[in-house]
Amino acid sequence: MILNALRRTYISTPTFTPRIHYSQSRWLSTVKLAHEKVDGSVTDEPIVVCHGLMGSKQNWRTLAKNIAQKTQSPVYTLDLRNHGTSPHAEPHDYTHMAADVSQFIEENNLKNVTLIGHSMGGKVVMALALSKPHLLRRLIVADMSPQIAEISKEFRAYTERMAEIENADVKSKKEADQMLQTVEPNMAIRQFLLTNAEMNKDTGFYKFRIPVEILRDAIPAIGDFPYKAEDEVTFDKPTTFVKGSNSAYLNHKNIPLAEKFFPNMKLVTFQAGHFVHTEKPFEFVQLVTDDIESDRSI
Repeated sequence: MILNALRRTYISTPTFTPRIHYSQSRWLSTVKLAHEKVDGSVTDEPIVVCHGLMGSKQNWRTLAKNIAQKTQSPVYTLDLRNHGTSPHAEPHDYTHMAADVSQFIEENNLKNVTLIGHSMGGKVVMALALSKPHLLRRLIVADMSPQIAEISKEFRAYTERMAEIENADVKSKKEADQMLQTVEPNMAIRQFLLTNAEMNKDTGFYKFRIPVEILRDAIPAIGDFPYKAEDEVTFDKPTTFVKGSNSAYLNHKNIPLAEKFFPNMKLVTFQAGHFVHTEKPFEFVQLVTDDIESDRSI
């Protein structure tokens, strides 16, 4: 019965209702985020997960169930704005995305949150931790730093080709995959991108559920970060950065900046690329479990 309860997943898909949220001394327009929940018996230690660029809560479904089973904590996986089944909205920047997640935490009355983020989601959770540290118990950042840097040029190529696919009256994912091959030779990455493709039942053509043009125009903002090196702001609670050994997103140049913003951080390296959580799922689940249980043993 306990295992079945832990694996029970709840799905919430909101309609678009812009809201006004007060954050960082100004009013922000936020959106209600779609999410899935896996139940856990330790209800006062929730875990909230934020995916990366062009990802969704769907990508974390199996990991969320495993994390809930190991930790006994409820796990909420979110669709960030302009991703999955969450509303499409501009601007697509970290201040607004962090405000969306903050609103989700506050509206669901979550306390002592362990916040996990990968890649773009990593910057979202870092921005939230620095702006509203009282909402969180700890932070886990998967292969991302708080450095301001240009996003990889491949992502612009992806969005441009995805826009071409939408305009080409594509009737199968195989055809869409063939078009993506010209900008991405790696089949696993193409399959990841195509998780966003779905057939329009009225036309029979494939479209993307993500707003391709909004994300294409937001690429400079996705490389940005709301806080600069000179800003005197820190998140002093336990923080874990997980680096992929074959990835350059976390490196000797930006790790000192992470240490400045997150003085109570530790760095763990997995033998993996950028998608550390999918390449090393068992190790990642164990890391999350160990971090959470370290507090319980005190």
